[in-house]
Amino acid sequence: MRLFPLTKAPLAGLILLTLAVPPTTQASTDPELRRLLKDAIETESGFDDRFDAQVWLLDMSRRLEKFVVDPKTRIEMLKQVHYEATRADIEPELVLALIEVESRFDEFAISVAGARGLMQVMPFWLDEIGISDKNLFKIRTNLRMGCTILRYYMDMEPNDLGRALARYNGSLGRTIYPNKVIEALHRNWFKQ
Repeated sequence: MRLFPLTKAPLAGLILLTLAVPPTTQASTDPELRRLLKDAIETESGFDDRFDAQVWLLDMSRRLEKFVVDPKTRIEMLKQVHYEATRADIEPELVLALIEVESRFDEFAISVAGARGLMQVMPFWLDEIGISDKNLFKIRTNLRMGCTILRYYMDMEPNDLGRALARYNGSLGRTIYPNKVIEALHRNWFKQ
């Protein structure tokens, strides 16, 4: 289910344009980033197509750079976000926007309410599902739980993303949080 339809034509054009530019003028001249992208594409990552993986990882890595400087960390985080979001049938870009608002990509963030990690998952969820030995600061655990919780609220509010986001944040009835996430989505993660 795509909440925000993407067409492959503009992305394909972007890639062709990127490939047509000599490597010395490309934003991705960092050989480490290129190696990481290649490794990410070739490993199990939830992508159906190598080309789609390359396009998405390159594009999102450039966008994420202002929050996460290390290219290896960026690529690994993006692979995990894509995998967990796709597994939960959520747009990965929406998850990136939510993470931006919740933790600004700080995997060790702790809110004043005690929520932890990238997606600010409350520790009580671990007890609720009987797996108290899991660490919410582990990116994969945090993303798995956060995406599962968000999917649950999206199913609860099938035609109202704002209400689903407010439920995720515990602010149902208010629009400040959903508006922040949607604004971040359009500003940083869902550019055409």
